[in-house]
Amino acid sequence: MTADRSFRNGSTPTVVLVHGAFADASSWAGVIAELQDSGIPVTAVANPLRGLATDAAYLAGVVAAIDGPVLLVGHSYGGAVITWSAAQPGNVVGLVYVAAFALDEGENVLDITGRFPESALGPALRPAVFRTADGEEAVELFLKDEQFPAVFAADLPDSLTSVAAAAQRPIAAVAFEDRSPDASWKTIPSWYVVASADQAIHPDAQRFMAERAGADTIEVDASHAIALSQPAAVAGHIRTAATASKAVKHTHPA
Repeated sequence: MTADRSFRNGSTPTVVLVHGAFADASSWAGVIAELQDSGIPVTAVANPLRGLATDAAYLAGVVAAIDGPVLLVGHSYGGAVITWSAAQPGNVVGLVYVAAFALDEGENVLDITGRFPESALGPALRPAVFRTADGEEAVELFLKDEQFPAVFAADLPDSLTSVAAAAQRPIAAVAFEDRSPDASWKTIPSWYVVASADQAIHPDAQRFMAERAGADTIEVDASHAIALSQPAAVAGHIRTAATASKAVKHTHPA
């Protein structure tokens, strides 16, 4: 069943923030404060990090429950999640990638990282075994505590990185292998924030994905933890996207 979802001309989209691997929704704290100060409605979801299909379905459900237009913002692996889920609810009017994976149809995270010089991420990964709901064993990935600062957050003080390393949420290894069935940036306007000092996703990989998507792009001298270290810059580009997204009337099939 299909229904029209029409949004009033000038409606401010709700910003939905989606974190990536080795982080949680609190990583957006500074960005949230900046957006709230600007009067922009915002929420940060808890990305399950259990696999691309599972994570995208969860996000699509969250977005579908929002009455009005939505601007999806993804960091790191969260970019892959918003890319897949954006086409499902029918009320997504823009995509913002923050040092994130903007995958093409049929592409996975490893396809992108394999095209560019190796980052420091691979050697810093620590695998662990967990049990799925059906009792099967599977592998999830952490960042080694001692390498977390250099790989993830080199521009943050040790007092913060030690806490972030202890609180990190692991990602199921299969999530990096799952292929995106869609590339929603081909039909939905996009913006990109490149972290030019990133040691987890090579900056050249970010530039490639941003250019391929035709995204309105800025570069910030920041680590992979750019939302924590440079919240004002990240929020500023999100505000730009939100302003552009509310400038026209949006009508999307549900």
